[in-house]
Amino acid sequence: MKKVAVFGNAGAGKSTLAKQLAEATQLPLYALDKIKYLPGGAELPHEQYLVQHAKIITQEQWIIDGFGCVTSAWQRFAAADTLIYIDLPLWLHVWWVTKRLVKGLFINPEGWPDNSPIWKSSLNSYRVLWLCHKKLTPAYRELIAKQQDKQVFHLTSKRQLHRFTLTHCR
Repeated sequence: MKKVAVFGNAGAGKSTLAKQLAEATQLPLYALDKIKYLPGGAELPHEQYLVQHAKIITQEQWIIDGFGCVTSAWQRFAAADTLIYIDLPLWLHVWWVTKRLVKGLFINPEGWPDNSPIWKSSLNSYRVLWLCHKKLTPAYRELIAKQQDKQVFHLTSKRQLHRFTLTHCR
């Protein structure tokens, strides 16, 4: 496990899991939201984001948390030796986005740039939830089903997520 892609729908707990895994493995952690968005919520120009992402995936070791964009996601999946797909029920993603919104009123959410616009970002997460569920979830499931040369973790419940954390993040 040297190049790890952590991905899934909004509110899946990707950032929390990635941070715990990075602490346990000492692999460098890259939260894509902190790369794609500047403090305060402004978006980095797309080409600059792609250059940053390309630099990261050529390194020997990394954990990358998040989506970024379709192009960078599929590049990252190809470069990774380990895929961790958090694929929880849609209602749980909705609940965790709501929980993150409420918690974000007091502290910055894990993996988010400083001074992120919590309301605006959370509303965007709600919009993304259904789109991701309908379009990306089937593609992600197909991706991991076809993997033969990568280590794959397909976490489909809170229990599996908890077990993964206990096994790999301590």
